[in-house]
Amino acid sequence: MAGPAWARVFSAAAPGPTVPVMTTTAPHLLHVDSSIQGDRSVTRALSRRVVDGWLAANPGGSVNYRDLAASPPPHLGADAWDARFVPADQHSDAHAEAFALSRELIGEVEAADAIVLGLPLYNFGPPTSVKAWVDHLVFPGLSVKDDMSEGLLTGRRVIAVVARGGSYAEGTPRHGWDHAEQWLTHILSMVGLTPEFVATVAEVRPALAHLQPQAEASRAAAHSAIDKIWARAAA
Repeated sequence: MAGPAWARVFSAAAPGPTVPVMTTTAPHLLHVDSSIQGDRSVTRALSRRVVDGWLAANPGGSVNYRDLAASPPPHLGADAWDARFVPADQHSDAHAEAFALSRELIGEVEAADAIVLGLPLYNFGPPTSVKAWVDHLVFPGLSVKDDMSEGLLTGRRVIAVVARGGSYAEGTPRHGWDHAEQWLTHILSMVGLTPEFVATVAEVRPALAHLQPQAEASRAAAHSAIDKIWARAAA
C-alpha cells in the first residue's frame, strides 16, 4: 500500500540501499504504519491525523513514510544478530545486507525530529512487523552505546497511536493483557526514546454492536487528544 501522496517523495518502505540523510534544516517527521487493515484501519486514520497536525504546525516540514505491513522488515535472524558483533571487515554478504538494513532504519529515526507510529494490538501484542522494526533499531554502537548503558537517539518525540478491541484498564476482565504499550516503552528506552500514547477502541464487531457508543466516544476522545499534541509542543 502506498503512503499518503504528500509522503511518497520521501518513501523508504522497501528495504534497499541506505537512504541519504537529508541535509535540510527544516523539521522532519518519520511516519510509520503497521496495520494490516488497509483503508479500514483505525490506526492508519489516526496516525494520518497526527501527521496532518504536525504539518500544520511545521510549515515547510518534510515527512518520510514507512509502511511495515506493505513491506515488513525481516525478523532478526542469525546473520543480523552476528552482524552486530562480527567486525565489519569480516562481514559475509549476508552480514553486510543485514547491517545495511539496520543502519537504514536507524538512519530514518536519526533524521527525524519526531516519529509517529500506528500501533494496532493483535492478539494482545504489537504486530510482528513492529517487533522486527524495533529489533533492527536496537543496535550496539549505532543506536545505543556498546555497553548498552545509554541510548543514542534521544531528543526525538515519539507519538504512538494505539487501537485495541476493548479496554484493558484496571477493573476490566482483561486488565494487563495489553502487552504492546509496556513493551514499546521498555524497548525504546534502550535507544533513548520515550513514546507517548494515544489509545482508542478499534471498530466494533457485529457481535459487540451494543458497545458502539463507547467506541465512538473513545474515538472522539482520541481525536481531541491528537489535535492538542502539537499545540502543546508550540506553547
